[in-house]
Amino acid sequence: MEQALAHTKFHLGYFTKFGPPAWRAESDRTHGDDWWTGQHFAKLGRRLEKSFFDFMFFEDSVNVSRVYQNSMDADLKFAIYTPKHDPLQLLPYLAGQTERIGLIGTASTSFYPPYLLARALSTADSLSSGRVGWNMVTSSERDAARNFGMDALPSPIERYDRADEFVELAKALWDSWEEGSLVIDQETNTYIDPSKVHAIDYVGKYHRSRGPLNTLRSPQGRPVLAQAGASDRGRDFAAKHADAVFALTGSGIEEMKALRSDLRARAKSHGRNPDDLKIFWATPAYITQGGGPVDRSFSDSEFVRIVAWWSTFFDLDLSNYDLDNPMPEGVTAMGHTSMMNQLQTWGRDMGVTLRQGLTMMAQGSDEIGIAGPAEKVAANLVAAMDEVGGDGIMILSNDVGNERFVSSIVDELVPELQRLGVVRTSYSGATLRENLRAF
Repeated sequence: MEQALAHTKFHLGYFTKFGPPAWRAESDRTHGDDWWTGQHFAKLGRRLEKSFFDFMFFEDSVNVSRVYQNSMDADLKFAIYTPKHDPLQLLPYLAGQTERIGLIGTASTSFYPPYLLARALSTADSLSSGRVGWNMVTSSERDAARNFGMDALPSPIERYDRADEFVELAKALWDSWEEGSLVIDQETNTYIDPSKVHAIDYVGKYHRSRGPLNTLRSPQGRPVLAQAGASDRGRDFAAKHADAVFALTGSGIEEMKALRSDLRARAKSHGRNPDDLKIFWATPAYITQGGGPVDRSFSDSEFVRIVAWWSTFFDLDLSNYDLDNPMPEGVTAMGHTSMMNQLQTWGRDMGVTLRQGLTMMAQGSDEIGIAGPAEKVAANLVAAMDEVGGDGIMILSNDVGNERFVSSIVDELVPELQRLGVVRTSYSGATLRENLRAF
C-alpha cells in the first residue's frame, strides 16, 4: 500500500493591535471594552497559549490620520488607526500574564533613537525570559512624521537605507555583551567580566553610537526580528535582517510560492541559512457554524471605512480618484508600494476598478479557504502550505476579534489543524526564536 505523504508542518501567529479588538465585528462589537488596561490581551494571550500559538503580533502607528478628505473624522469615527496604545509598553505586562507564547511589538526606525529602542527591547526580552520580538517598520505616514517634528518623511528607499543602519547598529549593541559576561563572583569581587563587554564605536551615514548597552545580555541575545515589506527594497531588507516575514495571500498560491522562493534566495545571497527566515501568510479565517456561507460583502458605510483605511495605508487620499475606473498608473504611494502596484496591475491587465480592487484586497484570497466550516478552512490551509512550502499562518483578527471569532479559532480551527498533525501541540523551545526554528 502506498504511504500517504506527510503534510508540511507550519507555525501559527495571531495579528492584532493594542486597540479596540472587535469594533468591525457583526456582533459583540464592544468585546474587550477594557482593552486599554491590557487585561483583555492578557486573557487572549493565555487562550492562544493553550493552543500553542507561536506568538501574538501587535501592529502599530503613531498618528491620528488626516489623509482621507484632509480630516481626522474618518479615522476617529471608524477607529481605523486610532485609538492605539503603545505595544512596547504592553509586552512586559503580557510577559507576566503568560508563560510561553511569543510577544511581538511594532516600533519605527524613523522615530526611535537606535540606542533607546535596543535597550528597551533587550529589557523586555529579559522580562519575558526570551519571548520578545520587534516588528521593524520604517513608517509611511506624513502625519506621524509631523508628530516628531519632521516636515516630511524621506523617500521609501532612503527610509530603508536608514533602517539598514538602524538594525545594524541595534545588532551591534545587543552583541556588545558576550555570553557569560555576567559572573557574580564574590571571591574575586567581580559582578561583570569586563573583557566580555565591548564598545562598538558605530559610525554610519545616518546613525552613530559608542556603545555598549548598559543592560545585561538578554536570553535571546537579540529579540526576534520581524518585517512586512513586500517591495523589492523591502524584500532585501527582510532577507538580510528578519527572522520572520509577514506577507499577504491576496494574489494567490503561485505568487505566494514566488515570494517565498525569492525571499529565501535573497537570504542565501546575504550569507544566511534560508531556513532561518520564516514567512508567515497573513490570513483572515471566518469559521461558520453548520457549514453556512459567510457574507463578505460590504455596506456603503463599511466601504467608506475601507476607502479611508486604504487611504491611510497608502498615505494617499483615494477619495480623489474615480472608484469605478482602474487605479491610474503612475500614481505612487508613500508606503506599501507593492500593494499600490497590485491595484494598478489588476486595472491594467484585467480592467479591475479601484472599487473592485479595494474590495478584493479587503476580502483576501479564496485560494487558501478563509471562510467556511473549520474542517474546510483547515484542509485548505494545509493544502496551501503543502503547495507553498511553509512556513506559517498568521490569523488576522482585523478588528473582528470578538468572543465568537476567538473561540472559533482556538476551539474549532486549531484543534482540526492539530488533528491533521500540521501545527504544534506543545512548545518545543524555551525562547521565541527556538520555537520558530523548531521546524
